[in-house]
Amino acid sequence: MPSIIGWSGDTAQDQESLLISKMSKACGNYSPCRAVYGACVEHAGSDSVADSHIVASIIGRPQWRKNEDANFAKNNGHAAALANAYKRDGERCVSAINGHFAIGILDKAKNRVLLAIDRIGAFPMAYTILQDRLIFGSTVDAVCAFNEVKPHVSQQSLYDFLYFHMIPSPGTIYDKIFKLQPAQALLYENGRPHLFFYWSPQFVNSGRASFAELQDEFLKTVRDSVRRCDPNAATGAFLSGGTDSSTVSGMLSGIQSPAKTYSIGFSQQGYDEISYARIAAKHFKTQQHEYYVTADDVADAFPQVASAYDEPFGNSSAIPTLFCARLAARDGVNVMLAGDGGDELFGGNARYAKQKVFNIYQLVPAALRSALLEPLLLGIPLTKNLPIVRKVRSYIEQARQPMPDRMESYNFLHRDDPSKIFTPEFRTRFDGNHPLQILRDVYNRASSTSLLNRMLFLDWKITLADNDLRKVNRMCALGGVEVRYPMLDDQLLEFSARVPPEMKLKGLKLRWFFKKSLEGFLPDEIINKPKHGFGLPFGEWLKQSPRLQDTVYSSLNDFKARRIIKPEFIDELIDTHRGGHAAYYGTMIWVIAMLEQWLRAHKVSL
Repeated sequence: MPSIIGWSGDTAQDQESLLISKMSKACGNYSPCRAVYGACVEHAGSDSVADSHIVASIIGRPQWRKNEDANFAKNNGHAAALANAYKRDGERCVSAINGHFAIGILDKAKNRVLLAIDRIGAFPMAYTILQDRLIFGSTVDAVCAFNEVKPHVSQQSLYDFLYFHMIPSPGTIYDKIFKLQPAQALLYENGRPHLFFYWSPQFVNSGRASFAELQDEFLKTVRDSVRRCDPNAATGAFLSGGTDSSTVSGMLSGIQSPAKTYSIGFSQQGYDEISYARIAAKHFKTQQHEYYVTADDVADAFPQVASAYDEPFGNSSAIPTLFCARLAARDGVNVMLAGDGGDELFGGNARYAKQKVFNIYQLVPAALRSALLEPLLLGIPLTKNLPIVRKVRSYIEQARQPMPDRMESYNFLHRDDPSKIFTPEFRTRFDGNHPLQILRDVYNRASSTSLLNRMLFLDWKITLADNDLRKVNRMCALGGVEVRYPMLDDQLLEFSARVPPEMKLKGLKLRWFFKKSLEGFLPDEIINKPKHGFGLPFGEWLKQSPRLQDTVYSSLNDFKARRIIKPEFIDELIDTHRGGHAAYYGTMIWVIAMLEQWLRAHKVSL
């Protein structure tokens, strides 16, 4: 990913040598822009411009909503178009930009800085405020590269990481360093910060839209989204065999022939779905490339993956993503198209149907629930041993919880008593309700009355921006390729919001509109296949591989000394994993071991 580092303050000219040295140290390649703004390019996609009053820089792949801005960018560059739009519209200029980007504008005449990232959060931005100074960059590490910044690990963020397996924005692993959220901007003026969201999706809550008309628009929008990624002979596509990656690969095959597709397999029963990728590759006549990840691969890559992130990151599917990116890079590909986003735009996750079932309980009159059903089924101990009653009790206990809290019923930390897991000293350093508050804030910000739409909006932020995109971005950079996301194109994003929720989730049929629209385009086997993805069989392999055990168990043993999780709980976790439930308990083992590896690599003390 490209990186931006910037500094603004009253004595900006005096900081030229500091900025240049820090840019060189942090990025290895520095292009000064009137001494107060710089851009480092690891991959193409950075543009900066300056005049006597305005310094503007933009990274990514911006698209302009207004023809006049698009024409200006074509003739003068995107940074010049950004500066021109800012002079015309002030901070509202961000609303004129589509695509995936991060921007920084320094207005020296008004003593202000404007930062913003795209609507889906494909390009991050971190910042901190030290007295009257704003320090910002496209990574947390970039911000920490400045001498004035003295990073100190946030104890709350340690807990949030163990809860989410990543650290959701606006928090970071460090106290007083923050990340912008998707579609968010920061206006820093005369030493005062103002955060605002410049865009919010306009969801349709219900409707009688014609399926045929929506289908035609959908297929055209997806095709155009792939074209806007500017594919060429050095472009490839991830192909897992799911509907999203198969759709992107199929659309790519209509642009270049043969399209290059890349797939990962696992020699582990229940995890390998490369047969579906082969079905899609054969159907679209792609030039298919495959690699089987092994337990030894995981052991080799484990420390490297942990250290590659600027914050602890615990999604184990980063490993297959990395090996897929490397496979493509060795083949001469420099841009990969990813299929991320279809589930979150069109209702493809099982929890959407599950919560719809739970929400039926809310249709029962409150008086009947409180006066009859709940006292009868929850309050009478004689009925608790009947199997059917136990199921009904479980349903009611979950259904009576408000959203989005009830979606967390199966979270490892949500289910267990903190006193069983954490040391007494660490339990005083975090708020166990903080993760729920993060979810509530996003869920309640959705401009929709639809349960499904609000869950989708929550997933755009938590599942996509904070997790999946962070995973794929960093692993593709480590693997040597750039990644683009046609399924998260702004026009497709806006289109998905106009599809009525009852067409996205028809009854309990996930992604009904999406799959119905692609009938005849995708093979039937792909449309009807069970959902899978790039899941890593880590829990199973940890039982089988001595090399992987050496890496992971040494990490867990070292982590015991940090006095965050009780040593006896870690021992119990290992024993429980060995005895069964490999995937469930293996996930928590992975997360703790990854945290230890990250702390080691970044030489962070607690």
